[in-house]
Amino acid sequence: MKRSDPHHPQHRLRDGGDGGAGREAMVSPDGTVTEAPRTVKKIQFADQKQEFNKRPTKIGRRSLSRSISQSSTDSYSSEERPKQLSVGFSLPHSAQAHAKGTLSAPKEAMKLWLAHPAASYTDSSDDETSPRDKQQKNSKGSSDFCVKNIKQAEFGRREIEIAEQEMPALMALRKRAQGEKPLAGAKIVGCTHITAQTAVLMETLGALGAQCRWAACNIYSTLNEVAAALAESGFPVFAWKGESEDDFWWCIDRCVNVEGWQPNMILDDGGDLTHWIYKKYPNMFKKIKGIVEESVTGVHRLYQLSKAGKLCVPAMNVNDSVTKQKFDNLYCCRESILDGLKRTTDMMFGGKQVVVCGYGEVGKGCCAALKAMGSIVYVTEIDPICALQACMDGFRLVKLNEVIRQVDIVITCTGNKNVVTREHLDRMKNSCIVCNMGHSNTEIDVASLRTPELTWERVRSQVDHVIWPDGKRIVLLAEGRLLNLSCSTVPTFVLSITATTQALALIELYNAPEGRYKQDVYLLPKKMDEYVASLHLPTFDAHLTELTDEQAKYLGLNKNGPFKPNYYRY
Repeated sequence: MKRSDPHHPQHRLRDGGDGGAGREAMVSPDGTVTEAPRTVKKIQFADQKQEFNKRPTKIGRRSLSRSISQSSTDSYSSEERPKQLSVGFSLPHSAQAHAKGTLSAPKEAMKLWLAHPAASYTDSSDDETSPRDKQQKNSKGSSDFCVKNIKQAEFGRREIEIAEQEMPALMALRKRAQGEKPLAGAKIVGCTHITAQTAVLMETLGALGAQCRWAACNIYSTLNEVAAALAESGFPVFAWKGESEDDFWWCIDRCVNVEGWQPNMILDDGGDLTHWIYKKYPNMFKKIKGIVEESVTGVHRLYQLSKAGKLCVPAMNVNDSVTKQKFDNLYCCRESILDGLKRTTDMMFGGKQVVVCGYGEVGKGCCAALKAMGSIVYVTEIDPICALQACMDGFRLVKLNEVIRQVDIVITCTGNKNVVTREHLDRMKNSCIVCNMGHSNTEIDVASLRTPELTWERVRSQVDHVIWPDGKRIVLLAEGRLLNLSCSTVPTFVLSITATTQALALIELYNAPEGRYKQDVYLLPKKMDEYVASLHLPTFDAHLTELTDEQAKYLGLNKNGPFKPNYYRY
């Protein structure tokens, strides 16, 4: 077959019939049809086409910050970033300039996104050097910190700025009390999750006059860019994502054991910092005014110390304050359980059988979220009151042994130890997902899985297959540690409530006259809980009803509160 065109000595024909492949043919002057040589088309970046330039710069920055804040993994520095993308084209050097200055337009955000494929799932920094072996300094010349990469500070600062918008009470507290400096002279050593929300708390404490030194309470929950931003701002921070157990205790020791600086307040999450000081530096308690603890695990340890007569200073139990228990534990977990499971496993929840161990506030939040997504939810519980609540909420109360062979997901929310034992793990179905929403990693007997007959296979960051000799495997998330902060993020607004409660507890203990608090564990005054709640109401444009004098007299209340007795159960 011959074709000719008198106007072109050689022209191309396109054949679109091959599955839309669009192959081209060349027609020579004599009419012979031949296939054109194939060429690889390169992807055009936004700076080659000016569409993105029409958008305001701020939109690009906001999108970038949001994408970073949703990732619980490392960001790359300009030196660490791969220069070749997996799709087969080279990354222009202009796309690497973001690490040295503020992004100037949304097109730079697009380039950064292309340079960070699957950021929410990987922890693939090429730099395997331990932060302990690095010599780093911030822009002021200080080296009193240990973070993954100080060059990530600019990204962390943007995350902190976003978090500030969702933490109205802390920002209001910072504004109202900054002139008074109620924490002037306070030297606070802290051990909490190091996230953008914690950073807002730390900077608020600094604005109120305190000096702070900080370590992480979880080896997987630190956001490296946020830790870098804090270090750049002058906070001695010792934390990075993926610490070893040895690193974990080394970081705590670096916060505490400092020449010429001794803490007089402790802010703890889990009790590890308090335990370390008791174990290594008991004499420090002579100058420590108090401890503020926010977790079930840490509070349990404090009550044990108090019962044994070993608690040397007053302690404030933030975990059981209304503003922590009824908001952070419930609403935070209700949203973040789905986020953590979805990011790590990409699973669909509809129709899945799930057993939630524990029906406290954390368990209630998890169950409500999973039920709303169409999951079939079972509950285990030791407390008949919580058990009855689960039944009245429509959940079937079971023993773990009764459903362990059939469930698709096992979630622990008890604060106890060995809730899921090796016997349970042996009986689980193939591909069962196992995770923990409690603070400590003691709920799942992970140690029993580290035996020669079982094979561990890393799937992605914080996701492991544990494989039995017969080929059965379970999916273990975050090695049994706290799922939401290890594998995803948590709602900032809810954490604002907890962080404000922590700040007020520190102010109360630090400024309390001698003798007000003895060497025991205390709950926050009801009036303080109500104050924290009131600071968050303007966000919703909420308007409280005020009691008349007659109504206040009838109820026997002060018009300004507190409105409930201490024994009231919300």
